[in-house]
Amino acid sequence: MNQLKQKQTEWITGQSVSLDFLSEEPPASLHRKAPLGDRHKTLIVIPSFNEEASIGQVLEDVKQNAPEIPVLVVNDGSIDQTAQIAEEHGARVISLPYNSGYGVALQTGYLYARKHNYSIVVQMDADGQHDPACIQDLLSAVNNSDVDVVIGSRFLGQNTYRTSIAKRVGMFVFGKLASLFCQERVSDPTSGFQAVKGKAIDFVASDYYPPDYPDADFLIMLSRCGFIIREIPVKMHPSQVEKSMHDGPQSIYYVFKMFLSIFVTLLRKKPRV
Repeated sequence: MNQLKQKQTEWITGQSVSLDFLSEEPPASLHRKAPLGDRHKTLIVIPSFNEEASIGQVLEDVKQNAPEIPVLVVNDGSIDQTAQIAEEHGARVISLPYNSGYGVALQTGYLYARKHNYSIVVQMDADGQHDPACIQDLLSAVNNSDVDVVIGSRFLGQNTYRTSIAKRVGMFVFGKLASLFCQERVSDPTSGFQAVKGKAIDFVASDYYPPDYPDADFLIMLSRCGFIIREIPVKMHPSQVEKSMHDGPQSIYYVFKMFLSIFVTLLRKKPRV
């Protein structure tokens, strides 16, 4: 077990962070019957970093559209009121002791899901881009026995999502690469709005998961390991917060890292699952 995975395990088991709720029963508000499986089966994971401006509304919208599903917010070392607001809105919160990156925060949620035997995880962002009204669409699609990972695409169907030319070109290029190596159309390789089930949850919780930008490279790895990936159209809104992990100087690093990661993924021996 590497040092990062050991730290994540410590965070989840409460050795480094106070997480007494891990052994508690869910609050009464989470005991309502779920239309697509019981409350022990599905978990919504929302990684969050300094999202106090949006997290409250996101959780209220989730509650309206999927009131039967428990929500876990992974607070990635925020220095604002993200954790407090999330708790006030009924979410469970794991607060990492320092900012560890999107991939680490997201994987921490999957480690929690695996520890508590959830069989489906819906992941979504905390900035208000992902429309919670589409959660049930993702669940309906992933409940198909032939699918392991369902990606919500902002570019399918009648969606008219707008973004910068630079981002659109990047999505197009990496989408084409992912489509080529996955042998399945991938129109939105950077979408963080996904539903994952079964053994794919264990794989996301493994050491193979990228710690920073799990995008096209990880989709290719999933496909090489035999997991079935599908896209469905979902509605996305412009981010309420003017920031992105793909903006500014990070965009140069992202492009370089993604090409390198895809190259290494194709060279490495196929992981056993």
